[in-house]
Amino acid sequence: MTEGVSFQSYDKRKYQRQLRGWLSYAFASEVFVIVSLTLFLPICLEQFARDNGYLLPDRTVPCSTVQPLDASEDRRCVVKLGWLWIDTASFSLYVNSLSVALQALTVISMGGIADHPPHRKRILLFFAFFGAISAILFLILSSSSPLWPLSALLAICANVGFGASVVAMNAYLPTLAQESEEVSQKREALHSLAASRPSIDSQPRPAALESDNVDQPLLSHHATEHVGTDDSERAKLHSEYHAVLSAATSRISSLGIALGYGAGIILLLATLIPVTKLGGSTFSLRLAIGLSGIWWGLFSLPSALWLPGSSSSEPVEECDESITFHASGDWSMGREIINAWKRLGGMLRWREIKKLRNTFEYLAAWFLLSDGFTTITSTAVLFGKTTLHMPASSLILIGVITPTSGIIGSLVWPMIQRRLGWSNIRVLVTLVGMASVIPAYGCLGFLSFFQHSVKFGGLTTPGEMYALAVYFGSVYGAFQGYARAFYSELIPPGEEARCCWLDSRYYREHSICVLLSCLYGLECRTDIVEY
Repeated sequence: MTEGVSFQSYDKRKYQRQLRGWLSYAFASEVFVIVSLTLFLPICLEQFARDNGYLLPDRTVPCSTVQPLDASEDRRCVVKLGWLWIDTASFSLYVNSLSVALQALTVISMGGIADHPPHRKRILLFFAFFGAISAILFLILSSSSPLWPLSALLAICANVGFGASVVAMNAYLPTLAQESEEVSQKREALHSLAASRPSIDSQPRPAALESDNVDQPLLSHHATEHVGTDDSERAKLHSEYHAVLSAATSRISSLGIALGYGAGIILLLATLIPVTKLGGSTFSLRLAIGLSGIWWGLFSLPSALWLPGSSSSEPVEECDESITFHASGDWSMGREIINAWKRLGGMLRWREIKKLRNTFEYLAAWFLLSDGFTTITSTAVLFGKTTLHMPASSLILIGVITPTSGIIGSLVWPMIQRRLGWSNIRVLVTLVGMASVIPAYGCLGFLSFFQHSVKFGGLTTPGEMYALAVYFGSVYGAFQGYARAFYSELIPPGEEARCCWLDSRYYREHSICVLLSCLYGLECRTDIVEY
């Protein structure tokens, strides 16, 4: 094993406590995504704007006096913000774009703080309660108030709080997988073998870390090829260790997704009653968002108790001469923010890109994939409301179907993986292929044959939205878990034990790539809506 690194034996009580803390935050935060971010928040923002907007072309008739179903295509609803008139359907997209841009800036700036394990928990909890309180404040902000534009600010703060806290949450995943019982057993077996045969300790570190050869793969399970042909036992243990680590990572990640989706379904069913009884009014939408904030804040409390914090005995070691962790008395938030931007620039140097080729290839692919998934999740509800004229109760039903299918997908695909013996990347590629069917099917709606002849297909009818919810949910639920698990494998092998700041750093680059792709995609979609 890596010289100078000691491995602690498996502590079942401590591990289960930390795992419960991590899962509790997944249970708390995912509710905001399912209930608010992808369902009620876009509709609520559009409704806020509509309640204060006017119909084109005269801009004298209030939109609130006309039912949405009665508004023809050439009499769109617009609202005045400052000196600009914008489409009320675009208001939500503009707010989302701005929140994503601020998320990117926040994630980069807080990286140096979250890199330090004692501060990682503080970052998670600060942004969790910051986002939860922002969502709760929707309960007291009425669309008839002259301060209604503050709804955009609250939405931005809630979105930024969620995105920043999830970066810190994901940074715990590699450590949780490494400290699981099955992985600890394999690691101890490797450590025992190395201790009984000292000559093995002289083996070089994986070539992926030491070489600048761009053709050298980074994935840790290939490192066994460099161990030596005379040490088949060690090579076998290495292979088993990384296989078990991969399975543990995907299992924990999928469990977090399933728990989060389950929590979202529970609250969605609870909000179905007031939203239906009140006819999808602005107040009912505000109530649903506020309840998601209360849930988020309330169930984040167990994370505050169980996740390791400043009192954790986890060592913090210096792993790069350009990276230095300061003692508590010398620690400065301003200095850490500046260092975070410097480290980002350092990671984007060509030398680093060549050394971490697989990681950056994954990020480039993720830039496109995340934009595709965000396109579907961020516009599907608005599309159903404004184009297919689906009532609020139908949209809520779709909101329930999607995470329910996501739970099934996140739990079934690990079973399929074990049955077929597939790797994480093979499952991920399969899921991406399945997801590609959705936009291809949607393009059929542009053909006149489906618009006028059969009047079905290409997402031209409300019934297709229900089928889409089942299919997309089952794929996306599994995709989220496997994407997060596979990315944890791309963190350079051996670095997690020596330098725990790497967990946060690499997940930060992952999140930045997601946010930039979302920003680009949202701007394109907003331009299309305006057109």
